[in-house]
Amino acid sequence: MDQFYLDNAALYRTMVKALNNTTPAPRTNEVATETTSPHMVVSARIRPLLDEDVAAGFPCAVFPRAAQAGVIDIHDLYNHPRGRPILKSSRYRVDRLFDSQTTTEEIYHNLVVDLVPFAWNGGIGTLFAYGQTGSGKTFTVSQLEKLVATSLMGESLEGQRQVYMTIIDLAGNSAFDLLNSRKPISILEDSFGVTQLAGANEHLVQDRDEMMDLIERAASFRRTAPTLKNDASSRSHAICRIRIKNPSNDSDGLLYLIDLAGSEAARDVAVHGADRMRETREINMSLSVLKDCIRGKVESDALAFSGGPKPKQKKPRVPFRQSALTKVLKHVFDPAGSQACKTVVIACVNPSLADVGPSKNTLRYAEMLRVLVPTVINRMEPNPTVPVAWTNVQVRDWITKNSGIPPIWPAVLAPTELGAQLLRLPAAEFESRCLKTPGVSAEQAKAFRSKLWQTHIDSQRAGDSLNRTESNPGESAEPDTMLGRLGPTSRLSSRDLDPTGTTVPFKERIRPGMVVSWNQRPGRGLALGVPDDLKLAVVLCPAEAVQGTVKDALGKEVNATESERTHATVNGADSGARYLCALMTPGLMAEAYELNLWRQIVIDVGMMEKEVILEYDAATRYYYISV
Repeated sequence: MDQFYLDNAALYRTMVKALNNTTPAPRTNEVATETTSPHMVVSARIRPLLDEDVAAGFPCAVFPRAAQAGVIDIHDLYNHPRGRPILKSSRYRVDRLFDSQTTTEEIYHNLVVDLVPFAWNGGIGTLFAYGQTGSGKTFTVSQLEKLVATSLMGESLEGQRQVYMTIIDLAGNSAFDLLNSRKPISILEDSFGVTQLAGANEHLVQDRDEMMDLIERAASFRRTAPTLKNDASSRSHAICRIRIKNPSNDSDGLLYLIDLAGSEAARDVAVHGADRMRETREINMSLSVLKDCIRGKVESDALAFSGGPKPKQKKPRVPFRQSALTKVLKHVFDPAGSQACKTVVIACVNPSLADVGPSKNTLRYAEMLRVLVPTVINRMEPNPTVPVAWTNVQVRDWITKNSGIPPIWPAVLAPTELGAQLLRLPAAEFESRCLKTPGVSAEQAKAFRSKLWQTHIDSQRAGDSLNRTESNPGESAEPDTMLGRLGPTSRLSSRDLDPTGTTVPFKERIRPGMVVSWNQRPGRGLALGVPDDLKLAVVLCPAEAVQGTVKDALGKEVNATESERTHATVNGADSGARYLCALMTPGLMAEAYELNLWRQIVIDVGMMEKEVILEYDAATRYYYISV
């Protein structure tokens, strides 16, 4: 076949030139009717022609389409039995496309750079590179590893972290530690269902130079073998795992950089023995399982955000136990996983006409990884009460109106994120962005993230009610209007019904039902079963309004005489208006509170620090701080 291409190279160039001059303009609605998952980016990198291809006379067969981003044309020459050769063209599409002039540094800054802070803040970032042997996978991954080391070990990321590195090699179902002289290791699941690399060394990295030394040491132990296309073809999957530990909250972020084994052309396989044939089958099987896992995870995430599968609709299957590769990456693909994930795939393509068959297979595989979500050009505006459907404009508008005082900067919290992407941000990353707004406290940042998630959960729970409302043109679907129809007994927030009341200092408008934070001498709160850092209470009534002899949670009389109050120690607070309040105590869930009406205490106005807005969640039966 190579000789056929060489004999007709001049004819091929003439036919391709004529074809490119008559290529029709792209349809205007083609890009607008397809979107893919925001957490899964499939790209392709076309490497330059090799010197041996040029010297042999093979022309280029892979052409990025300039008028359409992400579209690739491959022109093959077909030896027609009844006449002269004809041109057969194939079209493929990816999310991002990098031509032969693009440097690895440009690919890093356009595609990979976001994975580093994502993993730094508790997410799981994964990079795969795959393609035909000799297509530049190992070169691409090794260069990206060096750029990741520079970003990760520099001083541009906020906070203190501990960085650990493990690099392993997978050959079929066998695994080896590349940082321990290729010592065999085992891939096992512990009693909690977490995959463990038993026997692999995990190295604590102190600086960039040490990380680079580990990368180079691992490369020297990588399994390779000669093929017709590459004297040192990768015959195994190399997995570089970087674990980023946050000592402040004992959480881990993960960053995977994976150089997959190279596939081979038919002419390569023909000269191999039984062992190499078995090895090739194992590689192909693991790549097939990987494709099924990636698609299944993306489809599962899409279903989760859309409210779950419809009746009689099957949940996507994620077969991560069918190969050693996907078993190692179980927590990347597991739909039940709690960590946010972002995945980047780089399909490396040989542009030579001699490799047109493998190049087609590589791009077909890339297209199978893209999970398309069809949309309608003239679609209705996304529902303003459903965060997962928000556009970036709606996200920013909601942040401005609902983030409290001072308002959080929407351009910093959500520079490009859609509603679904904002919900997927790890808590540490979300709160870190909020804190970049001057005057915003950690308490406000946590409360605002809680409010976003409560809005999302309420939108899923109230989907049927909203649909019924939308079917009646005479009714509005706005939440405030719905609350108004249900009446005041359905109030789920301690917020003042009078919107103008917030302009008055809270101590001048104390009312029954108001929630306040209050202070007391350190250690006294422990006697009440509440932490010292944040004590909350609900105002019930003025202490003077209590009839009879009533004692609070500390055993003191609520309606004590004036002389007793004068001699009482009130933590340095000014004596004055006193209110009987019910204690709020921490719930079993994080950042949740429960109301203890039977545990009461008298609080002077001078002990009150500020008003706190609480919202009640019927599903968990807890109260959460809002903004």
